[in-house]
Amino acid sequence: MEKTADMPTAQAEKKESQFVKNSVLYKEFLAEREEILKHKWIESEKAGADIGFEKALLDWIVKHRSNWRQKRLKEGRGATAATS
Repeated sequence: MEKTADMPTAQAEKKESQFVKNSVLYKEFLAEREEILKHKWIESEKAGADIGFEKALLDWIVKHRSNWRQKRLKEGRGATAATS
């Protein structure tokens, strides 16, 4: 997004920020992050201690990401479905 001489920098940055927040890719990132955090909580409860975000992330990717993405695409909420 181009900044114009008429538009103050803060206003231009706010517009860019809003554009990013409304993007499909950003929404997919937030949805995936939420699932990872849920997985972290569940696995931490099972372990009786915080397993940490990195371990939860890797475990979720290996065990759940593929099925999660397929489900979202079937429901029409995936980034790929939105751009098709």
